Amino acid sequence: MKPVRRSTAKGPYYVDFRARTAASYGHAFIWYGKTSEKQVEVAGLHPAGDVLPYVLGHLMWVPSETGASYGDLDVQYLTASYRVYLSEADAKKVFAYIKELQASSPVWNAETTNCTAFIGRIASFMGLKAPFHLLKPEEYVNQLRDMNGGRQTVQLASDR
Repeated sequence: MKPVRRSTAKGPYYVDFRARTAASYGHAFIWYGKTSEKQVEVAGLHPAGDVLPYVLGHLMWVPSETGASYGDLDVQYLTASYRVYLSEADAKKVFAYIKELQASSPVWNAETTNCTAFIGRIASFMGLKAPFHLLKPEEYVNQLRDMNGGRQTVQLASDR
């Protein structure tokens, strides 16, 4: 993979890696969109349904959903956030990748295909360093920010 070029100018688009509280150890997901618009898109990987799929997902793969889940839009549940800005051209590529990842993520499992692994794939696509996926969501987002020096902009390598 080619190194990511750095830019100091904030782009008009963003991906916000987020963590929030949940009944168990929390949930990691992203908000993404255009800075000038109030509407946000939400993507995250979580079990489809309520308690039973979540419990079974600690033992086996269960069907997943990749959109917003309960609490993802509520700021009062937020425990960590790391926002990165993109140019329009790079945002188109990243947003297309997010949609592709959502379409190709039919299962959830607590140890392998979980919410932190999902947002980590997005971070890696963007050229960011991503932590090991078996961290609590709040720790994961904070480590993601720290591993990348808190940088606020990314510019994709030309081969993306």
